[in-house]
Amino acid sequence: MTELAPTVPAQGLPKGAMLALIAAFLGWMFDGVEMGLFPLVGKPALAELIADAAQRPWWNGVITAAFLLGAACGGAVFGWLGDRFGRVRAMTWTVLTYSLFSGACGFAHDAYTLAALRFCSALGMGGEWALGVALVMEVWPTRFRPLLAGLIGGALNIGLVLVAVAGLYVKDLGAGLSELGLGSESVSTLTANGGWRMLMMLGAAPALLTFLLRLFVPESKSWQNAAAKAPAARFSEVFSPALRKRTLLAAGLATVALLGTWGSVQLLPMVADSLDGKGPDTRAWTQIWSGSGSVVGAMIAALLAQATNRRLTYALMCLLSLGACAYLFRTHQVFGGPFLGWVFVVGAVTAGFYGWLPLYLPELFPTRLRAAAQGFAFNAGRILTAVGVLVMNGLVTAVFHGSFAEMCAVVSLIYLVGLVVIWFCPETKGQPLPE
Repeated sequence: MTELAPTVPAQGLPKGAMLALIAAFLGWMFDGVEMGLFPLVGKPALAELIADAAQRPWWNGVITAAFLLGAACGGAVFGWLGDRFGRVRAMTWTVLTYSLFSGACGFAHDAYTLAALRFCSALGMGGEWALGVALVMEVWPTRFRPLLAGLIGGALNIGLVLVAVAGLYVKDLGAGLSELGLGSESVSTLTANGGWRMLMMLGAAPALLTFLLRLFVPESKSWQNAAAKAPAARFSEVFSPALRKRTLLAAGLATVALLGTWGSVQLLPMVADSLDGKGPDTRAWTQIWSGSGSVVGAMIAALLAQATNRRLTYALMCLLSLGACAYLFRTHQVFGGPFLGWVFVVGAVTAGFYGWLPLYLPELFPTRLRAAAQGFAFNAGRILTAVGVLVMNGLVTAVFHGSFAEMCAVVSLIYLVGLVVIWFCPETKGQPLPE
């Protein structure tokens, strides 16, 4: 059987490498938009959908948990589809899934529907990460992997910043909609309560990315070679004796990062709201500063992992995250410049994991199982996190005396677990991707 070889132009990049990166970067960026939507609009959305204010915190947890569970399922399912049918084809399905269901959230008229649509949109979001990482790391030469990993983490957080900026200006779009001929009643509905419906509908925009994916982005030659030489991938193989240890360790490393993010850092807009109480602008500015720090941190972490090694960098991120979270959540009682400055720092150190994971996880798994194994490992922690989210509001009231900041400080102790787990993992710096 003839082996498929990548076409390498004069500048040293395989044909289509830049298009693959652009498509994946945009996909990751819109993943960030998807992740950042509900923390920003959840409070005004539930205020409109649920008359009983006492029920709103519980529904906030349910909808967030549904999103996390959807991402966990999507990472496993679409990752396996990417190993079975190709990276590009499966990426197209993921982008369509999270775009269309996210946009449909803007039409929800009860909390049940909103929870179901968030679950469905998260299926695509969870799968897109694993597929995009596999595609780019397989298409681009090895020497670019640290830079690419940083771009992956940075793109996601650019999306978080963009949706927060949109939240600041969505209330000003009403006049523009009226000029386009939309009726006053429709404009009022779209812009009411912080314009949450309009922001959700903007989540459908990534559907346009599918045309770029299907028409111009080449398939991974590494995947084509692997698929031609071996039987179709089965998801159960990620737990085979040869891979089981690596799969579980990778899931543990990602779980530490996800619990730290969703159990504390993602709650920063709510913490800011409790300190200030001025509504959407407070939450939006907090998310902007956190996301901006995250872009910087993701890039630095990936480059540091190449300059030193994988395990030392992960351990350092755990230590820095412990210290920064403890200082922010235990000392700041007033919303203002110092609070936002430390939000930037916490965003940077805790998001470093999202620049490190795209570099490390592909180095653990063979090509024909890479997307499925990454999809499971990266998203497994979302299941545990979903359970935590469901009991979060009860814990805040019963244990932490109504203080989200105090709860976030305790949850951030999860980074101590990462300090232990990383030393059981293999060091992969300087090694080629497994075939």
